[in-house]
Amino acid sequence: MRATKILLAAALCAAPPLSAQTLDMYFIDVEGGQATLYVAPSGETMLVDTGFPGERDQNRFAEVFARAGVERIDHLLLSHYHGDHYGGLEALAERMPIGHYYDHGSSIESDRHRVVEFEARYAEISQGARTVLVPGDRIPLGDLDVLVVASNDQFIESPIAGAPGAGLANPACASWQPRDESRVDPDNHYSVGFVITYGEFRTLNLSDLTWSREPKLMCPNNLIGTVDLYHTSHHGLDQSGSEALVHAIRPRVAVMNNGPRKGGSVQALDIIHASPGLEDLWQLHWSYHGLAEHNAPGVFIANIDDPATLAGLINPEESAQAGGRGGRGGGGGGRGAGDHDPAYWVEASARSDGSFTVTNSRNGFSKTYEARAR
Repeated sequence: MRATKILLAAALCAAPPLSAQTLDMYFIDVEGGQATLYVAPSGETMLVDTGFPGERDQNRFAEVFARAGVERIDHLLLSHYHGDHYGGLEALAERMPIGHYYDHGSSIESDRHRVVEFEARYAEISQGARTVLVPGDRIPLGDLDVLVVASNDQFIESPIAGAPGAGLANPACASWQPRDESRVDPDNHYSVGFVITYGEFRTLNLSDLTWSREPKLMCPNNLIGTVDLYHTSHHGLDQSGSEALVHAIRPRVAVMNNGPRKGGSVQALDIIHASPGLEDLWQLHWSYHGLAEHNAPGVFIANIDDPATLAGLINPEESAQAGGRGGRGGGGGGRGAGDHDPAYWVEASARSDGSFTVTNSRNGFSKTYEARAR
C-alpha cells in the first residue's frame, strides 16, 4: 500500500527530459553539509538535502543544475533536521519546481527553536506532496531501484535480495567498539539512508547515520552487501564510518562531502584508505585535519587552498621565515581559507554494466572504473 502511494506521488510529477543512459551523480560543495543530486537515465531527478541557508549554496546549486541540464527536482529527500542539510530548502523551493518531498518524520530535537520553526515552514511547503519514509520503502526514480535502508532510527531487518554479499557474516563486527556519542546531535541517529541500484552498479548514502547505529545494518551479518561507490557518512567525522560498515561494503570508490575543517578526520580517512578493494577516495575539500599524510592525492580533491596557505599549515616555521601568509578567502598563516570561490564539485556517471566514471570539476581529471567481476 505504501509503495502504491509513493508511485502515485511520482506519477504526478511532470515528464522528465531524456538523457544519456547513465546514472549521473553530482556531489555539490556546500562546505561540509550535504547536497547530492542524482539524475536517472530517464532524466528524473532526486536531490538529497539542500546545504546551508544563504545565496552561496543557492548559486552553487544553480551552477551544477545548469551543468546537469536540470530544471526541476522531481524528488527532494531531506535526510534529517540539521541546518547544513535543510538550510537551503526554502530558497530552493522558491526558485525551482519540486515534485515530492521525503523525510524521516518529525525531528527528535523538538527543544530547538530553529528546528521547530523549520518544521512548521516545511509542512507548509510540502503540503500534499510529502512522504514519511520507513525502511523497505522504495523511491520511484526512473528505472533505478532506490531502497530505503534506514529512517527514523529504524532499519531493514533482512539482507537486500540479490545484492552481492548481502547476508554474509561480517568479520569486522568482532572488533567493533561503542563510542561516546554524548556530543552527537540526536537527529543524526534518525537519518534516512538508502541504496541506489542501476543494473550492476550500486551506491550507498547513509547521510549522517552514526557509529552506534551502523551495526544495526552490518552485524552480525551484512544486510546491505557490497557497493561500488560509497558516499561517506557524516562528512568524514569520527562519529561515523566504522570498519564494521566501510570494510564490509567494500567500496571501490568513496566520495567524501567534507569541508576544509569539518569532517575529513584522520580516523575516517584511515578507515577508508584501509578498506579492502578500495581503489580511490575523492574529496570535496582538502582536509586540514588529515594533512599530507592522510588526504587523498590532490588530483582527487575538488577544492584546495592556494599553495601559500597549505605551506603555512604543513610547515609553519618555514612559511614564517619566508614571510608567507597567503590564502584565498583570508585564510593565511595556515588557518584555512574562507568560502571557496569558485567552488568545485565531484561528479560520477554510472552505467548499468557496473562501470562508472568520476570527474573532478576543478581540474577536469576523470577516472573510469571498469565493471567489477561478480
